[in-house]
This record gives sequence, structure tokens and C-alpha cells, in this order.
Amino acid sequence: MYGRDVLSGDWRRPRRGQIPEIEAEHDLVVEDAEGRFCGAVVACDKEAVTLEDRFGRRRVFPLTPAGFLLDGEPVTLVRPAAAPKGPRRSASGSIAVEGLRARVARESRIYVEGVHDASLVEKIWGHDLRVEGVAVEFLEGIDDLPGIVEEFAPGPGRRLGVLVDHLVPGSKESRIAARVSGDHVLVVGHPYVDVWQAVKPAAVGIPAWPDVPKGIPWKEGVIAALGWRMEPGEAWRHILGRVGEYTDLEPELLGRVEELIDFVTDPTPDA
Repeated sequence: MYGRDVLSGDWRRPRRGQIPEIEAEHDLVVEDAEGRFCGAVVACDKEAVTLEDRFGRRRVFPLTPAGFLLDGEPVTLVRPAAAPKGPRRSASGSIAVEGLRARVARESRIYVEGVHDASLVEKIWGHDLRVEGVAVEFLEGIDDLPGIVEEFAPGPGRRLGVLVDHLVPGSKESRIAARVSGDHVLVVGHPYVDVWQAVKPAAVGIPAWPDVPKGIPWKEGVIAALGWRMEPGEAWRHILGRVGEYTDLEPELLGRVEELIDFVTDPTPDA
């Protein structure tokens, strides 16, 4: 009554069409099938694709079937179709610089709170940052920010921009920001508890980010409320995989990152 045994035959072999084919578009972020290297597409020909990670390291991989992971799922990368006429846009919406060679990094830097913030900034603004020669580093929190700023020794031509989570009046973050801000240091932030919330719920496929009661770790609370069976790192890879361009992010984050990039690349001489 149930028909043929569903496990009969070679059930391990994917049926034709099960592995989707994805065009290896510039700045598409994927992992190799072994999960050992994650990076953005910077070049692709008929036989291979070049990936660049957030540290600027590049590796070349053959375009083999099911040779990559996108949002944790196997995909086959294929060479993109001919590009449409007109200037190509980067993920941030800026006009992409063709044949870009990253310039030597400036002394100025942008610091963000954690690795999730850094990976999101790289995915959307990575092209722009390489054009400008700006490095982004993560801090693992800002409790030690005054000491970090002192060690960095900002000054003329050596500016520091800092992106902070949950920068709202009266918060611990706002008090720390007030201690370090100055002519050569700009601290800006978004109102969200965590950078996850800066991704629009619609991009993730949820109606809204859930409220997490005080006393419960925010990421773990979100995962539980959404019914995801994932660890925080896996959940973030899932979220980041849904982000394709700047329109997937909230304006409160977009404006602040653009402000930081403008600050650290401003050619106007410091006072």
C-alpha cells in the first residue's frame, strides 16, 4: 500500500536537479564543500572561481558539481551570464570598480564589536573598503575600548572609527563612547541589542525579531523563540546567507557604516 521502498536503489546519490546551480556573481559569499574556506567571489572563468576571505586571502576552486555551500546547502557554481550594460553596482549600492586591486591599507581603521559585525560589514561594504584601503577589525566587546583607543594612538592621518551595538542614551555603551570620542575618533552605533537585528526580518524569512526577556542571553533566546535547532554560529551563517545587498539591512546600520567610512577616508587635514 506504500509503494516501492524509499530506501531502495542508490538513495545516497542526489537525483538530477536536486543540487541548484547558482551563478558565481561578484561578491557572492560561499564556502568550499569541505567547509574549510569561506569567501566572496572575486573572479570566475569557465573552469574555476576565485574566492577572497575577509583577510584578503584568495583561493581558486574548480567549478565542480556540488562543490560549494551556500547558506549551509550544497550548490553548483556556474559562470555568470554576460553582464548587462551600464555600471555594475557593489552590494552597498556603490558603483563597482572593475579590475580592482586593493590599495595599501591606510593607517586609519574601523573597529566593530564582534566577528558577526565584521562579517556583515565585509559582505556589504567589502568592495568599497578595498577600494579605499580601509581595514576592519573586531574587538570582542567594548568594555576595554578606552585602553584600545589609547594603544591605537589616533591622530592626524590616523583616524579610528568604532561601530557599537546598542548605542542609546544612558547605556553603558554611550558612557564608554563619550570617554573616547574626539577629533580623531568617531564612535557611532545602532540601537539594536545585537547586529542580528540590523538584518531586516523579511530577508531572514521571519515576521519580526522576537523579544527576549532580561536575564536570557539574547542570541540563545532568539534561537529558542524562532524554534531553530542551531548553535549561535550556525544561526549567524544562516542569517548572513540571506543577506545579499544593502536593501536587506536596516537604515540605522547602513547610515552609521557609511558615516564611519567617510570619516576614516576624509582627505581634509585634521585639526
